[in-house]
Amino acid sequence: MAGFGNHFVTEAVAGALPQGRNSPQHVPFGLYAEQLSGAAFTAPRADNRRSWLYRLRPAANHPAYRPYESDTLLRSGPFDEVPPTPNRLRWDPLPMPRQATDFVDGLVSYCGAGDPGGGEGLAVHLYAVNQSMERRAFYNADGELLIVPQQGALRIVTEMGVMTVTPEQIALIPRGVRFKVELPDGSARGYVCENYGALFRLPDLGPIGSNGLANPRDFESPAAWFEDDDSPHEIVQKFAGRLWVTTQDHSPFDVVAWHGNLAPCRYDLRLFNTINTVSYDHPDPSIFTVLTSPSGRAGTANCDFVIFPPRWMVAEDTFRPPWFHRNVMSEFMGLIHGVYDAKAGGFAPGGASLHNCMSGHGPDKASYEGAVGAELKPHRIADTMAFMFESRFVFHPTRFAMETPLGQLDYDDCWSGFQKAQLPKGDEA
Repeated sequence: MAGFGNHFVTEAVAGALPQGRNSPQHVPFGLYAEQLSGAAFTAPRADNRRSWLYRLRPAANHPAYRPYESDTLLRSGPFDEVPPTPNRLRWDPLPMPRQATDFVDGLVSYCGAGDPGGGEGLAVHLYAVNQSMERRAFYNADGELLIVPQQGALRIVTEMGVMTVTPEQIALIPRGVRFKVELPDGSARGYVCENYGALFRLPDLGPIGSNGLANPRDFESPAAWFEDDDSPHEIVQKFAGRLWVTTQDHSPFDVVAWHGNLAPCRYDLRLFNTINTVSYDHPDPSIFTVLTSPSGRAGTANCDFVIFPPRWMVAEDTFRPPWFHRNVMSEFMGLIHGVYDAKAGGFAPGGASLHNCMSGHGPDKASYEGAVGAELKPHRIADTMAFMFESRFVFHPTRFAMETPLGQLDYDDCWSGFQKAQLPKGDEA
C-alpha cells in the first residue's frame, strides 16, 4: 500500500474490519479490537499516529516479563560507558558471526545520545546475523527503528503484515510494533538508527517546491497478513534501555485486519529524486535528506537520515566532492555499496565513521588531489550509496566502539601530507 503516513484500511479476511466504529460491542468473527498509539492522544492531528488492530487474541495475553539474560552488545541511552571523544573514528565492517545469531542477538551498539526516558536522542547499532528468528518476536518500547540493510535481504514479519527489504532499501518499524526478521539469503548485515525523539517524517521542501527528494508515493506499507499458530513464542522487548523477555502460547502475528496511519513501511533509496547544483559549489548535504526527526529547536534535527546516491556532478569552477568542514551537528556515516566520493580508500561497504560536533573532516589527500586535478566536465557518480545519521547531539561511543579491533587507529593519517599553501612573496602578514 503506497504513501507515507497515509490512513490505510486493510483486511486479510473479508468482513473482518468493523464498519462505522472502531470498537463495537461485537467485533466481526469475535476478533479483539486493540488500539496502538504512536503519539499522545492529544497530539495535534498532523502529528497523531495510531492504528486499530483486530486480532485473534489481545496482545496483553502473556505472563510477566523477566530480564533477558544474554551477552548482548546492545546498549541504550544514557550512553556513559566511556567518555565522549572529539577524535574522528572509523571502523571496518562487522564480520559475520561464527555462531548462530539472529537479529536480536546480532545488534551491536556503536554510539548514541540522549535518553529514551527523556524522549529525545538516538542510538546507532550495526547488525551481522546468520539465523532467522523462529517462534520469536521483538519490539522496541524506547523508539522507532530505521533499518538500513547493507548485505543480504531481510524478510520482516510484523503484526501488520510482511515486507521484504533488500540493500538500497530501508525499513521503518514504529515503536511498539512486534516483528521478526527472517534471512532469505542466509545471512545479512546492516545498520539501525533507534530514534528516541519525534517520529521520522518527510522533510519540508521550502524553496524546492512541492516535489522532489523522497516522494510520499514511493513508501510502501504491508497489507494485513496473519498466522494462526498455537505454538509457544518468545517475545523480547527493549524497555527503558534494557531487554526483557516473556513466552506466550501463540504467535503474536495474529492481526487479521487493521486501519490507521501508524504502520511499518519500506522505501527504495534508488527512487530518491536527487537535487544538485547546475551552476557552482557543492550543495549542503541537507539537500539529500530522506527522513527527519525534528527537535524543539527549529531547523536543528534530533536526527536527519541523509543519503549520497548516484548523481551527476556538473558544477563549474568548483571543487566537487564535499568540502572540508567543521559542523555543529554530529555525523555518523555508513556505506551500503561502492565508494564515497570524499574517501578514496579505507571506507568500506559495511563500515562506518563518526565525526562529532566541530571535528574537522573532509576529503582525504588522494580524493582532494584527484578533485583539484580533474578536468571539469559532466561526470556521473554511479557506483555509490552512502548515508549519514546526523544529529544536534554529540554522539557518545560505546566501549565496544572504542575498543574493538575493527577500529581504524590510523584514520587520522588520511589527512596527513597536505602541503602548505604558498602566498606570493611580500604578502606575509
